[in-house]
Amino acid sequence: MIRTGIYGGSFNPIHNGHIAIAKAMLSLGAIDEVWLMVSPQNPLKQAADLLDDNLRLDMTRHAVEGIKGIKVSDYEFRLPRPSYMWNTLQHLSHDYPDRQFYLLIGADNWQVFDRWYHANDIISHYPIRIYPRRGYDIDTASLPPTVTLVDTGLYDVSSTQVRDMIRHGEDPSLLIPQSIAAQAIEVYQKLKH
Repeated sequence: MIRTGIYGGSFNPIHNGHIAIAKAMLSLGAIDEVWLMVSPQNPLKQAADLLDDNLRLDMTRHAVEGIKGIKVSDYEFRLPRPSYMWNTLQHLSHDYPDRQFYLLIGADNWQVFDRWYHANDIISHYPIRIYPRRGYDIDTASLPPTVTLVDTGLYDVSSTQVRDMIRHGEDPSLLIPQSIAAQAIEVYQKLKH
């Protein structure tokens, strides 16, 4: 079985923290590859600042081009919306029976995991790997057997921070991959108008 980590998100835009976490998950050896699952609509997020699906997908693909073990997927684009991870995992398991899917989420998402659609079913059927986020402490003793907190390091960067910097005329180039910096700045500047 190929151990495939599903790292879902809006990637609005993808930033260096996303890539560093994916690389760290691979280097820890618990999974064989990471699929960055670009979400067309996160049920827990507002869509107001969301760039076009295909534009976010293209920027994400360009950002990780050539990085071994990291792939970008538009799989959720073909599923009903809003995108529920339970639904995605069910479809993936059916379509890729040769893979064991792991869910990769931040500690912030774990804190609200009970609000996820079919959360208990996900916990029962899919290993979950949690990466740390500042301000979200995880009591590892209380975690279910299928859930593990992993030490990927702490990356204090968010897509919201990148968008806010662009909105305020600041340069976010140190926070996002150089391969997409110019494009990201241009497209998010247009959103301001």
